[in-house]
Amino acid sequence: MVRDVSELSPARAAPPREQIPPGIRALADYERLAADLMPPASWTYLQDGTGDGLTVAQNRIAFDRIGLLPRILPDLRNATTQLDLFGQRHAAPILLAPVAYQRIAHPDGELATIRAATAMGCGMILSTLASVTLEETAAARAAAAPGLGAPPAALWFQLYMQEGRADTLTLVRRAEAAGYEAVVLTVDASIKRTAFALPPGVEAVNLRGIARPAHTSQVLGPILFGTPLAQTTPRWEDLSWLRGETRLPLLVKGVMAPDDARLAIEHGADGLIVSNHGGRVLDGMPAAIDCLAAIAAIVGERMPILVDGGIRRGTDVVKALALGATAVLLGRPQVHALAVAGVAGVAHALLMLRSELELAMAQLGCTTLADITPDRLTPLR
Repeated sequence: MVRDVSELSPARAAPPREQIPPGIRALADYERLAADLMPPASWTYLQDGTGDGLTVAQNRIAFDRIGLLPRILPDLRNATTQLDLFGQRHAAPILLAPVAYQRIAHPDGELATIRAATAMGCGMILSTLASVTLEETAAARAAAAPGLGAPPAALWFQLYMQEGRADTLTLVRRAEAAGYEAVVLTVDASIKRTAFALPPGVEAVNLRGIARPAHTSQVLGPILFGTPLAQTTPRWEDLSWLRGETRLPLLVKGVMAPDDARLAIEHGADGLIVSNHGGRVLDGMPAAIDCLAAIAAIVGERMPILVDGGIRRGTDVVKALALGATAVLLGRPQVHALAVAGVAGVAHALLMLRSELELAMAQLGCTTLADITPDRLTPLR
């Protein structure tokens, strides 16, 4: 059931950046407004890709090349966007991707995001580099659900392998104890250049106590090979080890090649996320949506496949599902909405995307997600 976003607003006058501005009609409107609200350095960190930004651009261009073929006179009386993933019900095939340091956009950071996700029945994946602890985020989900009359939204933990396996396992055990329902191992950003200096009061709080945390904001030197960093990047054997250490569903994020999809399955993955990390790690990669169909052909019905990169419209969700995705992940737009209007903004962004998805499904004659098949697509010239 879609809830009225106004239910999220307190009865008293909301403080700045907690009310949805007038005129918001699409996710692009939140992006436009967020550019003026976030500090320039934080905005650049969120938006930029690596190199010349070719992959960032391709993530959108690829969707725009795909057309839709409507079917008429569908019976919509029992239409639904609901989806079951790993035994949990999702209101729609839309989850919030892991995005680091969300307090650079809003003081509540990930706490606001999980409250919005719970309000909309949408799953969230918390980043290892979250600016709120994984325990606090889980507690915020549990506290929000009863007041909204809703079951808790799915909450997964995105994991970066740490230099020591003991530190990695500590993060996994914390996630298990806090009630997270899946682990998402990100493998496409083991080595990443960044010169972003975190604002005061913002840090990767989940990595406190880890002597040499991996994947924090740091500038790599000009030489990589032969350095300690190169010696500690994750390998396939680490995936096998992790599979043996947790009973939670284990997804691998960052798969772009069919052969890697095969290997991930062989090493114990329960799900795959097709992703080029939002164009932030290697320029010149293809759009994730362009790699999806080949990976779906390998996976078949064995496990869920999710995809991220460039999702901005409900029609993008339809295109991804038609090409073989089980669900999509929403990345940067959640932070745009968070910066503009906090919890209400994120909930509104999800509401708009789901509403667009429902309208597209109606026009395409699809009453369930299973009806969204490749014959609903047509190339645009």
